[in-house]
Amino acid sequence: MFRRRPAQTSEPDPQDIAEPQFVPAAPSGTTLAQTLVAGPPGVRGYRPVVAGPGEPYIIRVELLPAALRRAHPETGTRTAPAPTLDPPNAQARAAILAFAHLTDIHLVDCQSPARVEFLDRYNDPGSRFTGLANLTGSYRANEMLSTQVADAMARRIGEIGVGPAFGAPLSFSLCTGDNTDNTQHNELRWMIDVLDGATVTPDSGDRSKYEGVADWVHYDTRYWHPEGAAPGKLDDLPHERYGFPTIPGLLDVARRSFEAVGLRGVDGGKMPWYSAYGNHDALVQGNLPHLPETSAYACGDHKVTELPNGTDLVRLAVDLARISPHAVEHLLAGGYRVVTADPDRRFLDKSETLREHFTTTGLPVGHGYTEQNLAENTAYYAFDAGPVRCVVLDTVNPHGGADGSLDEKQLTWLEGELLATTARYLDEHGKVVRGAGADRLVVVFSHHTVETMGNWFGVPGEHRVLGPAVRDLLLRFPNVVLWVNGHTHVNSIVPHSRHPESPVPGGFWELNTASHIDWPQQARLVELVDNADGTLSVFGTIIDHAGPADGFGELDGPLALAGLSRQLGINDWQTRARPVPGADGRRGTAADRNVELLLPMPF
Repeated sequence: MFRRRPAQTSEPDPQDIAEPQFVPAAPSGTTLAQTLVAGPPGVRGYRPVVAGPGEPYIIRVELLPAALRRAHPETGTRTAPAPTLDPPNAQARAAILAFAHLTDIHLVDCQSPARVEFLDRYNDPGSRFTGLANLTGSYRANEMLSTQVADAMARRIGEIGVGPAFGAPLSFSLCTGDNTDNTQHNELRWMIDVLDGATVTPDSGDRSKYEGVADWVHYDTRYWHPEGAAPGKLDDLPHERYGFPTIPGLLDVARRSFEAVGLRGVDGGKMPWYSAYGNHDALVQGNLPHLPETSAYACGDHKVTELPNGTDLVRLAVDLARISPHAVEHLLAGGYRVVTADPDRRFLDKSETLREHFTTTGLPVGHGYTEQNLAENTAYYAFDAGPVRCVVLDTVNPHGGADGSLDEKQLTWLEGELLATTARYLDEHGKVVRGAGADRLVVVFSHHTVETMGNWFGVPGEHRVLGPAVRDLLLRFPNVVLWVNGHTHVNSIVPHSRHPESPVPGGFWELNTASHIDWPQQARLVELVDNADGTLSVFGTIIDHAGPADGFGELDGPLALAGLSRQLGINDWQTRARPVPGADGRRGTAADRNVELLLPMPF
């Protein structure tokens, strides 16, 4: 179900940040050149999206030891080492790798019977159940436009084509999970086809009409109806309370086929893209394991529209958190409407999801998943990108729950991957050990963050490995410089440092990027740079998709629809009612957006 509440973003010490003095190589098309922000509120608080000034990189040095820091001559702020700030030494710096990070695309079949939009109202402003676990995040006014947003993001990545800071071509894109919203076959096909650059038809059921909560068939004022109020009915609450617009014809336009541009490199050729497994890719509405009653229900013609009379919401939330079959039965017992059945809405298990990635016109075939993954039914793998080893984890707990963890077999595999990439690491007691590996930088990718890997559900005798244990393993390997993830839908940067008395200083950065389904609908370009002074920089540059900032015009194509989606997203009434303290909503703080992250070069 369920939308993650925005996580608290990292708050660096002001003494550990500063603005750099070098000029980025290719800022055009990124938030270095222009940001998109909320405009002044209009009728009933509805805001446009407007262009704002670009944001320079902020240098963060929490992981640099004192010996590698110096005082900035103008401000005295402790910032980066001299080669980062001094133009005479800038020529010595060299790009190692550049790639694009996409996450939480959430391609949504918004007409599916297997969605429970009616639960989301319990998180609306004024509800006494606001924030109650497992009763939120199952409806957004913009969810019918998710494929167009993904297409607009692929277009933007192709237009930029290079790392903005140093201009090296993007080697690949990687989607860190929740590529689909509800583990359905049609959603996964849309995702693969959008990124490959194929014809996409974001429709299901009856192809001649829309059948979902936004039409007039089962008119409910809690949902936004683009056509306005149904004849003889009152305005819906999004119109009446929050100033949402009336857009006749949208329900038909949103379902039209379009030719996706696909992910393209700077030369116009296909850009390799890789995939990670998220809880919405694996679990019903991101929370529930596949049960016989839910699997059949997804392909059927009954779409539940409300809870049974007399439902105890607190008890239901507890039962959902316990992954109780009774809770699922209760959800399916409420009032319903009839929709057109569609077998293409079937739920996919892990093996089916992996295999679907091999039906592709993009690169590489399998998008990271291998024949070994198919044989062993595992969704973790590794690949090389130049001198960097990229390790992709499967952090989904198959027993249910939105948050993640690893099984012990995967942890053993991960340790083996790390041992093979370094000639020096720390043992469990913090002492330096000489290894037999060939020195390579390591970047780890996963859906979940350290903080959100607390899901201990398991069968009797099974031990789930939680986030702190994975973090501590990574900290034993100085060549691990970055962990890239999603799940929170918030731009966030967190430093993870080794013990101050460790013989090896530093640590690694955790880089989390916002989603495509919620405002601000952003992705991030990432660059690793050798500063030729004993330090390494990780540049993270936020990008907005290519949909227009100034509304949606004539709705004449997928870009216009993507622009509309962003505007609807910024006006989400639940987010408007509960801003994130200390941050610009899900955009995070300035120190979580365009950043240069310093750490010691491990070799």
